[in-house]
Amino acid sequence: MSIDRFKNITIQQMEAIISLMEEGSFSRAAKRMFLTQPALTKNIKNAEDCIGVRLANRSSSGVSLTPEGKILYNYAKRVVKLRDEAKEKIHALGKDTGGNIYVSASTIPATYILPRALSDFNKTNADIYIYIKTADSEEAMNMVLDNEVEMGFIGKKPLNKKLSAETLWKDRVALIVSKNHAWCKKKSVTLPELLKEPFLVREKGSATRELFESYLKKSKSISIDQFNICGELGSSEAIKEAVIVGWGVSVISIHAVSRELSQGLLCEVPIQGLTMERNFYLIYRRQFDFRSFHKTFISFIKHYTSGNL
Repeated sequence: MSIDRFKNITIQQMEAIISLMEEGSFSRAAKRMFLTQPALTKNIKNAEDCIGVRLANRSSSGVSLTPEGKILYNYAKRVVKLRDEAKEKIHALGKDTGGNIYVSASTIPATYILPRALSDFNKTNADIYIYIKTADSEEAMNMVLDNEVEMGFIGKKPLNKKLSAETLWKDRVALIVSKNHAWCKKKSVTLPELLKEPFLVREKGSATRELFESYLKKSKSISIDQFNICGELGSSEAIKEAVIVGWGVSVISIHAVSRELSQGLLCEVPIQGLTMERNFYLIYRRQFDFRSFHKTFISFIKHYTSGNL
């Protein structure tokens, strides 16, 4: 069997095998494909020449496929199915009413903002599907750069000139303590007090950690290494649970703790002389080809931020 000749099999020849198998006769298979019977026979013969074996048997009881013909039939069904799926997706893009959108998002947007926003979005845009990959801000940005996703939501403005960034949501990073902590009764704490207290930090790469370190360095000339670090955790949920059980205190996005603060599980304590605020950004490649459903999604997200956060 020549591999090079095998590559010359056409989709029409595969369809001839499919029709012959499913119709059981050359005449009915030809009619199904809108071909003459000699044309159908030629398609089968050409496929056999490519493969180098007989694909169909004729007998008094009808037509059947050889073992090789059955193998080709099974794979031909898959090939034709993939072709038809490609056609449907291309037609769907032409209609431009719906589609799939792949996004990356850092922990806070992915966990505390986007689920609520997308629930509302789905009510009026059920034909647009959003797939979210959660990562820290650095990884989420790299996913966009590497074409793993089409856009991202992160907590720091990217410096890479290949990316566009649009400001979306405001955020404030707050010091939180457990409800049983002595600081719950205080109106504020000083930075020297905070330096002595067992302190929990997010992992490196977290935008929350980077913001905290940046504020400390710029306004107080203090390094995170000067803190009494008692643990480093990889998510906001882990930080919250650790603070609730009294492992230590920490700083976290106000979006992440609004429920726990309202339920009295945590307390927010201001740090004297230190207010930490930031934005969340929508990022995408500058050369990205936006389709109608992308624009619909982005427009919704922009309007949602102004009225719901």
